[in-house]
Amino acid sequence: MDILEFKQKLEKRLEKDNRRFVFDEEHSSLRVDHTGLNKGVDLDLNKLLAKNDKDHEQALKEAADFINASFEAMERNVTLKGKEKNIYPVLRSTSFPTETRDGKTLIFSEHTAETRIYYALDLGEAYTMLEQETADKEGFTAEQLKELALFNVRSLENTYKTDEVAGNTFYFINTNDGYDASRLLNEAFTEEISHFIEGDMAVAVPHQDVLIIADIHNDQGYDVLGQMTFRFFNNGRIPITALPFLYENGSLEPIFILARKKPQK
Repeated sequence: MDILEFKQKLEKRLEKDNRRFVFDEEHSSLRVDHTGLNKGVDLDLNKLLAKNDKDHEQALKEAADFINASFEAMERNVTLKGKEKNIYPVLRSTSFPTETRDGKTLIFSEHTAETRIYYALDLGEAYTMLEQETADKEGFTAEQLKELALFNVRSLENTYKTDEVAGNTFYFINTNDGYDASRLLNEAFTEEISHFIEGDMAVAVPHQDVLIIADIHNDQGYDVLGQMTFRFFNNGRIPITALPFLYENGSLEPIFILARKKPQK
């Protein structure tokens, strides 16, 4: 199935009176707008097909489910009071917009040179980014919402799988609950993992549905981490950053992995 055929089939699945489609042929991206809300979602069709290169029907289903759940979340009247336990932080790249298309300011915090923290209300099948206007209407300050989100991320279950490559150990958090990358912000969890680390501790958040923590003992470990992060970044539904980080005493330093060497301090 080529890009145009995939696009046509996806549009047919999503077709409703309040939907508008704009296809960017140069970048193979499809924007789906909800005309009633004046909001939309962008899809990279190349990445969707590459992610499910052997099962294009699954790619269609995932894309349609994601769009429908996103619009359903947008259509609901977002209220925060009584839902404080459903507020979580989400990581995005620094290229992610800080306001909506209709000019409303999103609540966010600076994080690293590559990442930024936004705040979201979980609605079940999807979540909606919190806007300053919503906080103001309901009597919350941005700081209160940030504190709630960071408290709530600590309540998430932290299960992980491990893999060893050339003497280096990699921990993968991949629960697909929408907040895998957010677990990097759980300081108690990262500190707990740090006690297992015998070499250099590195972390990566290539997309929202995975957090990688690495115990690096040699140059090959850095090389594997770099390749792994880039691969996850390219296949993720919502990419964050292809750069991993060195983790020391709670601080994050980007790692530029070149020529199979770790960065010199």
